[in-house]
Amino acid sequence: MTPLVAAAVLLAAVTHASWNAIAHHITDKLVGFTLISGGGTLIGLLLAPFVAVPDAAAWPYLIVSAALHVGYYALLMTSFKLGDFGQAYPIARGTAPLVVTVLAAVFAGEVPDGWQAAGVAVSCAGLTGLALWGIRGSGRRPDWAAIGAALATGVSIAAYTVVDGLGVRASGSSMGYIAWLMVLEGIAVPVYAAYRWRSELVPRLRPFAAVGLLGAALSVAAYGLVLWAQTKADLAPISALRESSIIVGAAIGAVFFKERFGAPRLIAAGLMVAGIGLMLHAG
Repeated sequence: MTPLVAAAVLLAAVTHASWNAIAHHITDKLVGFTLISGGGTLIGLLLAPFVAVPDAAAWPYLIVSAALHVGYYALLMTSFKLGDFGQAYPIARGTAPLVVTVLAAVFAGEVPDGWQAAGVAVSCAGLTGLALWGIRGSGRRPDWAAIGAALATGVSIAAYTVVDGLGVRASGSSMGYIAWLMVLEGIAVPVYAAYRWRSELVPRLRPFAAVGLLGAALSVAAYGLVLWAQTKADLAPISALRESSIIVGAAIGAVFFKERFGAPRLIAAGLMVAGIGLMLHAG
């Protein structure tokens, strides 16, 4: 992994945590995800005429990924409804790197070397620490329904990460793949919202339109950077590095949602930095 790729993934981590915080901030989760996913579709439609159409080999991956993303949105909405941001976000994001490591080895033939494996393991230890602190720091008994939803969200993240890693490499155009993925994945939630609310759709969306569309732009930028990085480096270290967004998420939780950020989170963040260093050494 080159410094440029690492910088792109770290920027993606910041933008990803930011749009997730926006989604959590909007009280009605369906409103938030309608604006964010629908805005992503609009961005994809605007971008599509100016980029190459993905090669035929990429379209099965695009279709499967779009379905996985719909499941991801549903699970993430459930996680944010049931749990605190500082609990749901770290668990969901922290589950993905280890699962991606296994799936990438099986389906992409990317068996990590010693440095990469160590980096992923150390990073995941830090991520797990943040997740456990999110549970402990809530001051309540663990909500196992919220934890289960967050874990399922993490598995869905790992699944679409590997599918998209293979798909973008087969597409012949990373920008084309990004554009059409945004178009396909973002349709389902707005269609469901329109069916559910009918004439109430616009009045429900209007108060949050500006912040929701900002979240959409951040979401497209975040995943676009990751997809580009997946054409330049192995999937597992990119996934682990991407989840440094948890550190950003913890900071956002402390500043904007008044959640505690104590010594355990600082230690966990240090483990994340150490893991990143090991992965960069491998690159």
